[in-house]
Amino acid sequence: MAETTVAELLAELAALEEPRVREVNERHGDDHGVNLGKLRAVAKRLKTQQDLARQLWQTGDTAARLLALLICRPKAFERDELDAMLREARAPKVHDWLVNYVVKKGPHAEELRRAWSADPDPVVASAGWALTTERVTKQPDGLDLTGLLDVIEAEMKGAPDRLQWAMNHCLAQIGIDHAEHRARALGIGERLEVLKDYPTSPGCTSPYAPIWINEMVRRQTQG
Repeated sequence: MAETTVAELLAELAALEEPRVREVNERHGDDHGVNLGKLRAVAKRLKTQQDLARQLWQTGDTAARLLALLICRPKAFERDELDAMLREARAPKVHDWLVNYVVKKGPHAEELRRAWSADPDPVVASAGWALTTERVTKQPDGLDLTGLLDVIEAEMKGAPDRLQWAMNHCLAQIGIDHAEHRARALGIGERLEVLKDYPTSPGCTSPYAPIWINEMVRRQTQG
């Protein structure tokens, strides 16, 4: 089978564009109109191709970058390469997939977590908080959960949207996964009222931390 070129893939992605999908995505800051199911089908066909993934990323095209993140080899990236990629990942979906599908699975996650959490750029800092939330759930040993709650209590209310969302997720996971901190996490959520009025679809759990924590704990105790 002949190798698929970047130009061919860009043309294929352009052909998959749907105006309605783009309209919805652009409301969230994502400038592409490719149905993600169709994008995943293209990735499945291509399988893992690290060199092609790097070339797709370099195009700067959002759909191409999402495809790159699906076909890359997460452990093949250097730490500084991932740092540069995060800083140029403008679209929220690209940012989220880079953190969740690549950084979390690679060897540099902890080092980047520490560096990004202290970064003055709130979007970069939000990636640090996302990696911290992962550790809260999966590897809490060595994390200062009380200290994290102190920072959340002091800074979450006034944080920019992306950073606020990431801190709120961390607050909820501390409350869900660590019973000894649950009362304080609930109290912080109730006092700060972050995302209290966030519109939530039927059947979905509100991102407002007290509702989120109580609902997930209820499910765990029932399960």
